[in-house]
Amino acid sequence: MSISFGTDGWRAVLDKDFTKENVERVTLAIGKYVADNFGFSKPILIGYDPRRMADTYSRYCAEILAQKGFDVYYSDRIVPTPVLAYNAKIKNACAVMFTASHNPPEYLGMKFIPDYAGPATSEITDEIVNNIDKEFKGSGLNGKITEIDFAPAYYEQLKTLIDYETIKKIRTNIIFDGLYSASIGYFDEILKTNKIPFKSLHMFHDTNFGGGMPDPKPKYLCDLIEAVKAKPNSVGLANDGDADRFGVINEDGEYVSPNEIIAILLKHLIQKGLKGAVVKTVGSSLLIDRVAEKLGVEVIETAVGFKHVGEAMRKNKVIIGGEESGGLSIRGHIPEKDGLLANLLILEAMAESGKQLKDLQKELYEFAGGKFYTDRVDLKLTDRVQIKKILDKVYHLKNIGKYSVTSVDTKDGIKLMLGAETKILVRPSGTEPLLRIYFETDDKNKLEELKSFNFI
Repeated sequence: MSISFGTDGWRAVLDKDFTKENVERVTLAIGKYVADNFGFSKPILIGYDPRRMADTYSRYCAEILAQKGFDVYYSDRIVPTPVLAYNAKIKNACAVMFTASHNPPEYLGMKFIPDYAGPATSEITDEIVNNIDKEFKGSGLNGKITEIDFAPAYYEQLKTLIDYETIKKIRTNIIFDGLYSASIGYFDEILKTNKIPFKSLHMFHDTNFGGGMPDPKPKYLCDLIEAVKAKPNSVGLANDGDADRFGVINEDGEYVSPNEIIAILLKHLIQKGLKGAVVKTVGSSLLIDRVAEKLGVEVIETAVGFKHVGEAMRKNKVIIGGEESGGLSIRGHIPEKDGLLANLLILEAMAESGKQLKDLQKELYEFAGGKFYTDRVDLKLTDRVQIKKILDKVYHLKNIGKYSVTSVDTKDGIKLMLGAETKILVRPSGTEPLLRIYFETDDKNKLEELKSFNFI
């Protein structure tokens, strides 16, 4: 079968396409990439999340790479992606993470992490895909497999980024939803070690993720929302399957969007003394642009996908980089999504201000000068030819109803700006003949007007 790498690695359905044979093919392609670019002296780290067969296949991957001549450091337990990525940075190593992130339980995947500790860029994954089924003899010597706990070094790193003494002063109850994910044994351990009180739920690994999805969105955080509502003055925190994304519930039991969190943390980090730009994707909210403008901070906009955000963070002086799907990182850390760090920064921002999260949200919109409203419409089409035809039409539009198009951006799909407060983004799906149309504006009525426009 043909294997391709998406925005965050190769993912496939277990026992269908994600098989022992295909894991071997991808492993050898990764090994050849590392050997061709760095030689066999480059260590390779391997980790896995709680998914079915992730431990088995990751061990098989380690054995193959060791037989080819690499020294492999293999996680002695389930590990979050950001913990593995940070260790790749400090060990000057490459890494392979077995995860399918927030995808359904029947999926598993392999994510390649270069030594810069962020998502592999397209140039790297293209080379790996090109290596599939090519001959790779190895060094002729056997490497060794060393089991290791990657947590201690990561915990030491967090001490340089997070003020735990400040978090101890928080006046809000903390409820952590383990969501059966890789954050269990890590985020709760950080809070315990630093004597920060919290309550928790779903604190065991389940390959079926409780019958839901390891995705920290409201649909899968019902128990956390109810727990927050049942205990006044509480905030809820969760992560996805491999703990690189975050989900937050405020004191009213409401989901707080990643866009709001990024904007709140931008303000918080500036108050901590950080300087630089903010990186966001073309799909992220105009709220971040508005807040950055008020703070006098440059905005760097990228295509959708954290590999683009991470690359911008490596090339620029950046305070925070984030995306609308729940991933962020900050200056001084790694150019990779880190849901554990995000949770801690949220608590730090609340404790430092002495305010509830819902009050920080209110302050945010007052600072920005108003709210933004978003929605999405999916157009199911027959084929890629029809998609191209509609994209060509959208690109040449001068007006959307009575509103004039003031600028066009094509870094990812087509983004139309209708003044500074209104955005329409039209992006094709990468997996099916579908166009996703994202709307954002500062007026609810205007949002409904824009949604009624016929793009076909």
